[in-house]
Amino acid sequence: MPIIKSAKKALRGSEKKRIFNIRRRRNVKDIIKSIEKFVSGGEVDKAEELLPTAYKALDKAAKENTIKKNNASRKKSRLSAFIKRAKEAK
Repeated sequence: MPIIKSAKKALRGSEKKRIFNIRRRRNVKDIIKSIEKFVSGGEVDKAEELLPTAYKALDKAAKENTIKKNNASRKKSRLSAFIKRAKEAK
C-alpha cells in the first residue's frame, strides 16, 4: 500500500482507469464475438451491420491507449476479411 499522499492519489486514479480499460476491452470482445456468432449462424448481413460498431469500439480503445493502434487496425482488417470470406462462401 502506498504511504505518500501523491502515491495514494495515483493508486485511486489507476484503479479508475483500470475499470474503464476493462470495460472497453470487454466491449470490443463482446462485439467481435457477436459478429463471429452471426457469421457462423449464416447471418452475414447482421454481422455486416455490426461492423461499424466494432470499428467504433476498436478505434475508441486505441485512442484511449487501452489497446495499441496497430492491434486495433489488425483486428479491423481481420474482421472485414472474415465477413468478406463468409459473403463469398454464401
